[in-house]
Order: sequence, then C-alpha cells, then structure tokens
Amino acid sequence: MTALIGLESILSLALVFAVALLAGFVKGCVGFAMPTVMMSGLTLLLPPEQALAALIIPTLLTNTWQALRQGVRSAWQTVIRFRVFLAAGCVCLVASAQLVPVLNARALFGLIGGPILLFACAQLAGWRPVLGSRSSRVEAAVGGFTGLIGGVSGIWGPPTVSYLTAINVPKQDSVRAQGTIYGLGAVALAGAHIQTGVLRPDTLPLSLFLIPAALIGLAIGFRVQDKFDQATFRRATLLVLIVAGLNLLRRAVFG
Repeated sequence: MTALIGLESILSLALVFAVALLAGFVKGCVGFAMPTVMMSGLTLLLPPEQALAALIIPTLLTNTWQALRQGVRSAWQTVIRFRVFLAAGCVCLVASAQLVPVLNARALFGLIGGPILLFACAQLAGWRPVLGSRSSRVEAAVGGFTGLIGGVSGIWGPPTVSYLTAINVPKQDSVRAQGTIYGLGAVALAGAHIQTGVLRPDTLPLSLFLIPAALIGLAIGFRVQDKFDQATFRRATLLVLIVAGLNLLRRAVFG
C-alpha cells in the first residue's frame, strides 16, 4: 500500500495521515489554514510538488462541506456576494498554476507572509482597521493576489481571512464564505494542476488516501467552532494567521 500511494514506510503513512487529521481539525475550528498545515507537514516528508498534489482532493471535499453546512441557498448567496473576489481569484489562480514547474515561489511567500504576520499581530494588539464600504477594486485586487499565491502553493487562506476580517464579516458568514471561496478555488486548482501534470495517476492515490483523515478532523473542529463566540473566534483566527504568516516567512527563507 505504501508503494501505491508513493510513500516509503508505514511510519510515513501514519505521519501523513496525522498531518491531514490536524489540518482538518484546524480548518474546522477557524475555517481555513488546511493547505497551510498540510504543506508545512507534508513537505517534511515529501517533495513540494507531491505535497501540493496530495492536498488538492481533501481541500476540495472539506471546503464543499464547509460551504454547504448552512445549505445550498446560503452558499449560493455567498457566491453572489463575493463574485468579484471569486472571479479575480480564479483567473489569477489558473494563470499562476501554470508556473509551478518553473517558478521559485520563495519571494512570493515572503511578500505575503510578512504583511499577514504584521496584520494579525496588530489586530491582536488592538488595531482594528475596518473598510467603511466594500470596494469592487479592492475586492478584485485581494482576490487576484489570493489566486496568485494559491495557484503556486495551494495556500489562499491568509489573504482571504485578512480581507473578511477587515470588512467585519460575522463568524458564521465568514466560515461559509471561506468554504465557498476556497471550494471554488480548489476546483480551479485541481483543474489547473491536472493540466500542469502536478495531479496525475501516480500522485492522485495519496490525495485520495488523505480524505478520511481530513474529514474526521474537520468534523471534530466544527464541534469546537460551534462553541466559540464571535470574540473567541476572532482571536483564534488571528492566532492561526500569525502561525500561517510565520510559516510563509519560513518557506521564503529556507524554501
């Protein structure tokens, strides 16, 4: 079985399963960070391209569950509300995904990791920038940048959450919006990386193997999240953003 999914031992099998379980749990608690946790953990055991392929299917399914948790109608309303963000993000994601085989992404990780870290730390310290009104230009710019880094790394949570925090979206709406945005992004990512060859017959089995762990972790995380009030949810979100920012800076420095 280890050979079928591209791993060398039962221990490696257990470790990647544990990484997916943890990633699903964190996502269930705060609505995002699953690709961040999975890439951080899996790249300790796998080449980056194989790790990216492994997270695609679990990310797609967990985001579908998250987006539809309050029903199809609510998910569709979220699509309409954030259509500019989604359109810009999908276009840039598909475009940047084509560069994965040739692009050194370390500079990009640094450019996003630094601002995300500063934003989250400042928010925890009491600074609360709030956009007075939503702007299509700002939303398109944030969506486009989110798609750019998402196509290269499979990670699009930090800029999305930063934007949702800045426009003061309530907890339940924020989690549903994240699921919808990330879910549609995951569809685009899967399609793009089938085309680039990252997701192929020899990398697909590991991605399928990680589905149960991700879904179990997500279910447990949902139960924890349901107990959070708005303030606790916001603090938890910012703490995870700090970890995500630090991880992106680590990848920028050390690769």
